[in-house]
Amino acid sequence: MFDKLKEECGVFGMFSKENIDIAPYTYYALFALQHRGQESCGIVVNDDGIMALHKNVGLVNEVFTPEIMATLGKGNISIGHVRYGTT
Repeated sequence: MFDKLKEECGVFGMFSKENIDIAPYTYYALFALQHRGQESCGIVVNDDGIMALHKNVGLVNEVFTPEIMATLGKGNISIGHVRYGTT
């Protein structure tokens, strides 16, 4: 059943003690993890308990346009994910 090592999906998380524009760091991390999943991706940013989320089907550079990145706002916690769909 588990005869081979499989790589599916990629997850990145970041925490900062300061309320900075953390979304671009998460974007670049997901871009580097793109080989782990090319089906869809998403980023969520926590700004003092308020969550801003964007996710969609496609590659990181297609999903996260500059306009979309601007909607994620600043925050101190973020999580990003690239998805490799399985059956």
